[in-house]
Amino acid sequence: MSTSTGAYTALYLIESAATLAFALSGVVEAARRRLDAVGVVVVAGLAAFGGGTLRDVLLDRRPFFWVTHTELLWAVLCVGIGAMVFMRRRHLEPTERAMQWPDAVGMGLFAASGTQISLSMGQPALVSVILGMVTAVFGGVLRDIVCNDIPKVFRDHRPYALLAFLGGWVLVLADTLGAPSWLGLSVAAVVATALRMLAIWRAWTIPTWLG
Repeated sequence: MSTSTGAYTALYLIESAATLAFALSGVVEAARRRLDAVGVVVVAGLAAFGGGTLRDVLLDRRPFFWVTHTELLWAVLCVGIGAMVFMRRRHLEPTERAMQWPDAVGMGLFAASGTQISLSMGQPALVSVILGMVTAVFGGVLRDIVCNDIPKVFRDHRPYALLAFLGGWVLVLADTLGAPSWLGLSVAAVVATALRMLAIWRAWTIPTWLG
């Protein structure tokens, strides 16, 4: 397998896994709000595709990643419908707690893939890292706004966007050192995910407004 083929495969797998992780977070939030079937699927789709779509819009990248890979649309649709069939009220509280972990995985994966895509299109390092952070964060922001809530990324005081930002810089460093793209993607995703999991476990917080 050539390096370019390996990098493309790694990028596709990472984007797919992140999409499903965020789709699940959207389903849980929609279920907590007792939305109907259409609402559940829409919120899951916004969480799954919102960040990547904004990234592609800002990069003028066409077609969007979910247009190229329509199997991801089917997967999100199945996740939404499956949740409507099997999820009950008693499942929501433990599911919401458990979803912190796949959400952390999705954040790390999207931070890495968004940064890599931007770098591959010739964008400067800082721009690429910011777009990686946007990819990781914006889907959750849309999910919470549609559910009439202040986005969790802005109010739970635990590092999230900051860790996506750091994960992007890990990928930039790997790229600067000449590491294979698939390796840089993997390391950046693991570092960002591990830091988020550690932040949840240790209850790390970031400074809040004191005025």
